[in-house]
Amino acid sequence: MRVAFVIYDGFQVLDLTGPHEVFESTGRYECLVVGPRAGPVTSSGGLSVHARFGAGLAPESIDTLVVAGGAGVDAAREDAALTRWVADAARAARRVASVCSGALLLAETGALDGRRVTTHWGRQEQLAREYPALDVDCDPIFVRDGRFWTSAGVTAGMDLALALVEDDHGRDVAHAVARELVMFLRRPGSQSQFSVPLWSAQPATDPIRAAVSSVQADPGARHTIADLAERSGLSLRHLQRRFTAELGVPPAAYVERIRIEAARRALAEGDEPVETLARRLGFGTGETLRRAFHRHVGVAPSDYRDRFRGTREHA
Repeated sequence: MRVAFVIYDGFQVLDLTGPHEVFESTGRYECLVVGPRAGPVTSSGGLSVHARFGAGLAPESIDTLVVAGGAGVDAAREDAALTRWVADAARAARRVASVCSGALLLAETGALDGRRVTTHWGRQEQLAREYPALDVDCDPIFVRDGRFWTSAGVTAGMDLALALVEDDHGRDVAHAVARELVMFLRRPGSQSQFSVPLWSAQPATDPIRAAVSSVQADPGARHTIADLAERSGLSLRHLQRRFTAELGVPPAAYVERIRIEAARRALAEGDEPVETLARRLGFGTGETLRRAFHRHVGVAPSDYRDRFRGTREHA
């Protein structure tokens, strides 16, 4: 099976090398690198990769098309020859995939219209805004919609490639590759575990700014609607309306999310027991924290701590 990886100046090198290594590890794929032109293509980190083929490779010769992401994807979308070749290859290939912000280049061709897709959480708003025909869901590590597969950022491309191997050759082959590369066969969790949340706008007025600042300064303090109204100098009803209009979420939901972010940092950086952490951050009980944490992050606090604490603590 022939897999063609599309790169361009400013591509993210791991979007190429990670999935490429997964496919090559099986010994069952022919992997090709396609650039805007044959020859060296410079990644966003400055590493140069030789593209064996330019945008003249016969699209019908490709089984699986994989479009890499990277900081250069916006400029790549302006390359008419490259975009036209990607469109032709997407029509001809049995299967089409993108890694990270590579979804933007693929979306530019129209190939993803009407489909559910994902991308790196940092590109979610751009993808949804610039391509409204897409159903953008940036919680999953990767999404399959028919013959189109899209993945989240960077290392998630390896998860996607492993899923493609499993789709082609079964679980045993994929499991052998996962063992060789020391990967999860299916990584638990979602992008919300990895992103710095961009779930609300900044307050636009001083009263709401005062309320928000008090929550951020001490997440575990008392932050009822009445408390926030007093700090902002607004009535309860006026606060509720203004807060939701300016930040996109009501006050109670905002307080909970700030507390969840504080819990994530504490879990990743220290060994404070969950029950103690819950009391300190205003959740009251460990069970309340566990329920809220699972609702927002998708895993239990203890699992999050095991995955994201620093190397020093594991050593």
